[in-house]
Amino acid sequence: MFLTRRFYLTLTALVLTIGLGYAYPILFAIGKGALWIFLTVVAIDFILLYHKKAITAQRICADRFSNGDDNEVAISLTNEYPFKTYTTIIDEAPLIFQRRDVKFPLAIAAHSTGEVAYTLRPTERGVYAFGHIRVFARTLLGMVERRYTQGEKKDVKVYPSYLMLNHYELLAMSNNLTEMGIKRIRRVGNNTEFEQIKEYVEGDEYRTINWKASARKNQLMVNVYQDERSQQIYSVIDKGRVMQQSFNGMSLLDYSINAALVLSYVAIRREDKAGLITFSGNMDTLLSPSRRPGQMQHILEALYAQKANFDETDYSNLCVNVNNRISKRSLLVLYTNFSGMTALQRELPYLKLLNRRHRLLVVFFEDAEMSNYIREEKHSTLEYYQHVIAEKFAYEKRLIVSTLRQHGILSLLTTPEKLSIDVINKYLEMKQRQILT
Repeated sequence: MFLTRRFYLTLTALVLTIGLGYAYPILFAIGKGALWIFLTVVAIDFILLYHKKAITAQRICADRFSNGDDNEVAISLTNEYPFKTYTTIIDEAPLIFQRRDVKFPLAIAAHSTGEVAYTLRPTERGVYAFGHIRVFARTLLGMVERRYTQGEKKDVKVYPSYLMLNHYELLAMSNNLTEMGIKRIRRVGNNTEFEQIKEYVEGDEYRTINWKASARKNQLMVNVYQDERSQQIYSVIDKGRVMQQSFNGMSLLDYSINAALVLSYVAIRREDKAGLITFSGNMDTLLSPSRRPGQMQHILEALYAQKANFDETDYSNLCVNVNNRISKRSLLVLYTNFSGMTALQRELPYLKLLNRRHRLLVVFFEDAEMSNYIREEKHSTLEYYQHVIAEKFAYEKRLIVSTLRQHGILSLLTTPEKLSIDVINKYLEMKQRQILT
């Protein structure tokens, strides 16, 4: 049993009234009578709450969470008391979130059910442990609270951002991928093969209109062409210490993992084969490319199992393994980061070697916070010096892009928050222009 704030305030008022009764006898009599009424109300309140167990609660959430996304958690509460009950619900969320606000007031009518919901945004993959649900119930009298311990402890696995895949799939079905920032790429060349005829929708190329079919149907019809199929797409993820830098609570490694998952999904939907490579000091994951129905689940499980480390990235080992174990020319989408030209020059011979046998796309990161800092106004000599240094770092990032282009290596400089969209746009552009391999 828990005594409420209302109980202590009322008791304090009674004590003061009885205490003043020594100076004013009438107050002593009033306080004495009010004390008996107060004790009676507390007893009634206690009996109403404790005569039976009447509150049940259940936590409703997915068995796995999506990293970097808002995941909904709902709590359903059932009141079997024959009167309206006022509750306070506290969910024991995983400690890693450090949430102190998972506390909800909820009034439930007699013999009815209520629900509250909140969201959790994990920023690391792994297993997160939920505790119990604590429910504090009280009546309209509000003198006593009864605590119920409900719900079972539950472990939830946090996977790479699979919720984003669902969003992409829904937008693809409704032909609204441009809402996510996916660009329409103009088709170049005539190497595509005819697939089907469909009704014209806004955004289709006018040059693909089939005038004979349009005349027969009395509405505009267009030819649909299909790109070259079954090309091998590898997501190559650097797990070294250069990828441990964080942005909005998530490391560059986790942003890369999310982007690799989405790219694999889009590639398979485009009839390409998606594979995965992860490395740092050594290559520790090599998932052969495929577009079989279970491939996305294999990629998801492989990405979930990746652990960050602080090893020095060994590109020479990557080159040896890729050249020995991947015989067919493939697109390698390399997620890494370069602090400056010195870091690039050290790894450039290996990147050129990879690009010689395969098509290499190097994806690295622009520091969004530094770019915002550069745009800020300068007010002192010290700030001018700091801006010059920041601009030098930003210039070196652009110089890396230029250097890679000079050696025939494709590159993509992007911010972590735009990574998935920019990678998909680059992939679609390369596919439409037949430069994947």
